Amino acid sequence: MAVRVVIAEDEAIVRLDLKEIMEEEGYEVVGETGRGDEAVELVREHKPDLVILDIKMPGIDGLTAAREISADRLCAVLILTAFSQRDLIDQARNAGALAYLVKPFQRSELLPAIEMALGRFAEMKALADQVETLEESLEVRKAVDRAKGILMDELGWTENQSFTWIQRTAMRERVKMLEIAQRIIGGDLRPEADTAQ
Repeated sequence: MAVRVVIAEDEAIVRLDLKEIMEEEGYEVVGETGRGDEAVELVREHKPDLVILDIKMPGIDGLTAAREISADRLCAVLILTAFSQRDLIDQARNAGALAYLVKPFQRSELLPAIEMALGRFAEMKALADQVETLEESLEVRKAVDRAKGILMDELGWTENQSFTWIQRTAMRERVKMLEIAQRIIGGDLRPEADTAQ
């Protein structure tokens, strides 16, 4: 599947050149604009893999647009600008840009910058997903430990008996152990009085 791109560049001729290069290289340009605010809207609407932003644009500037797009992890951000001052590069990095290219650019510079931005974005997304998974695992563990404690206190079961009952109940009801633990904690679920472990 082709990499989907939104181009936001206020100079029409540069935007046209970019689009032509991108399409010749097999990228799919799904939106283009000369305004920063429209760039954010296009990214939200088309969900591209990459957005190329100029810094100076009407509406909102490219740095503000980059900040909005990066905050929600919508896609990779490449800044393309005529300005190469160190402070602007730092601002772009802080706004979430994953690559920075100075105009006038060569095709041989653009493609590596695009691939670098896409690669960095994929890494960041994978790390964020891993953190969410770890946070979810911790939440499940805390809830199951609390539910085991309730069963141990109320029924005099061992920790292993309590865990086994939670696990088997989750399997029997075809739900996650977190749900069973939450029902125990909430007082909505208890083993039958004659349940033997």
